[in-house]
Amino acid sequence: MNRAMIRQQLVGHEPLVIRTSDGKEFPVPHPEFVLVGHHNIVIEDEQGLLDILDPLHVVSIRPSTRTREQDPAG
Repeated sequence: MNRAMIRQQLVGHEPLVIRTSDGKEFPVPHPEFVLVGHHNIVIEDEQGLLDILDPLHVVSIRPSTRTREQDPAG
């Protein structure tokens, strides 16, 4: 995906899951936890840890099926 497509998918207030070309999934509690830069995408999890991704490896951004009630840490 390119940066513009990724930004379009980050509209709203719902949790998301970002999937990459190697099959990894990155849960996003809220779109504000994602920074789209010129060369990288940074995802911050709820503990403050960061994952840095190349936007070319992002293959999908979907609404999360997991809710806070289902989250044992939430």
